[in-house]
Amino acid sequence: MKAVVYVTLKKGISDPQGNAVKEALNSLGYKEVDKVRIGKIIELELEDIKREEAESKIKEMCEKLLANTVMEKYSFEILEG
Repeated sequence: MKAVVYVTLKKGISDPQGNAVKEALNSLGYKEVDKVRIGKIIELELEDIKREEAESKIKEMCEKLLANTVMEKYSFEILEG
């Protein structure tokens, strides 16, 4: 079973990396880029377990390690299984 976790900054949290990428894109001539927010994608390969159990464990992983829930929000999808 494969799962993909998406972690992004919560609205209102400053994103210096996103701002730097936006400025770089603008300097390359992509003036239409108005805002960039940087996040991360985490791919998980899980042993065969029930989908409900996988969802519960992934949520637990996100809360404990994969996302800083003070500043970040997360979502995930299970691609197989």
